[in-house]
Amino acid sequence: MKLFFRKSGDGPPLVILHGLFGISDNWAALAKRWSEHFTVYTVDLRNHGQSPHSSEWNYHVMAEDIVEFIADEKLTDITLLGHSMGGKVSMELVNNYPGAVSRLIVCDISPRQYPVHNRNVVAALESVKLTECNSRRDAEQFLRQSLHEEGTIQFLLKNLFWKENESGEKKLAWRFNLEVISAHLDEIYRPTIPETREEIPSLFLRGDRSDYVQEEDAKLIREKFRDSEIVTIPNAGHWIHADNSEAVFSEVMRFSGR
Repeated sequence: MKLFFRKSGDGPPLVILHGLFGISDNWAALAKRWSEHFTVYTVDLRNHGQSPHSSEWNYHVMAEDIVEFIADEKLTDITLLGHSMGGKVSMELVNNYPGAVSRLIVCDISPRQYPVHNRNVVAALESVKLTECNSRRDAEQFLRQSLHEEGTIQFLLKNLFWKENESGEKKLAWRFNLEVISAHLDEIYRPTIPETREEIPSLFLRGDRSDYVQEEDAKLIREKFRDSEIVTIPNAGHWIHADNSEAVFSEVMRFSGR
């Protein structure tokens, strides 16, 4: 699948993969800073952003998409960074395609199995009657009936866009493929644990206010990723790149030797 991506800067490639319901633009601020040192590619994963939709959606095919993207762009000496779902895609790629990337950065996710959550978010999105929405504000009001976390609401609303139908009329639509995500949500929480120990240099970043990477997860990471380090980002929850961008920027630069 040919994925949508944004490219900026000059230097060795840094490829960034967003999380569930995310888009490449979520990393725009950090991408701009890193573009002074890297050629930065922020990618929309399938069924997200401006990339194509597909009924097939799991870590295997998403990793294949990134391998295809790497080949199309003729990239070498790659640093691959993934947040949450994007981190799982990154680990799946490293597991299935040894040597495809040179360095791995995983943001606030472990390779373990996670309990399925976010069903409340999916339900809230499904409750939004876009055919009745004449503005983003209308869609926001639907979401507020079920969701109460302001950051989550604003994060989801970034996916709204005006889509022109066959009659030339513009209607609000979601960029992500909500139907497929809802049907296959379990796939996103499955493990991406390597069968053998990975040798790739790896940096795992976790937020000090997040419970996604716990001490037992740290043991698993050190066991399966031999050349890895785990760094806790202060004053950060799960969205570490938004909560403490300065620390994330510095750690990536340090790890990359830039």
